[in-house]
Amino acid sequence: MQPEGRISSYRDLKVWQFAVELAARCYELTKSYPREEIFGLVAQVRRCSVSVAANIAEGYGREQRGAFVQFLRIAQGSLKELETHVVISQRVGFLKAEAAAELLDASEECGKMLRSLIRVAQRKQADE
Repeated sequence: MQPEGRISSYRDLKVWQFAVELAARCYELTKSYPREEIFGLVAQVRRCSVSVAANIAEGYGREQRGAFVQFLRIAQGSLKELETHVVISQRVGFLKAEAAAELLDASEECGKMLRSLIRVAQRKQADE
């Protein structure tokens, strides 16, 4: 175990951990979507939710701050895509308002974490 606050892997990043939980929640909630949506909204919601955590990990693995920031921005885009699919899912009756609000709130929180990490990474890049 590394000392408190020390990052030795993307798995140590709170935003990555949060994104993984968000994706797991999306998988759980989309289980109740109609079967005919398996290749529609189910696939879209799952794909973009997984993409958030995957892009954080991939950017971290590039071991260059510029690339890391670029992948964090891609993760932000995936979050916006997720939010759109959630809104549509609620509008067409696949998600209840409470579940949609939960996902949208979690997405917003994840976005704040991503923006904060981007600012930190950009500052460190400027100092190099």
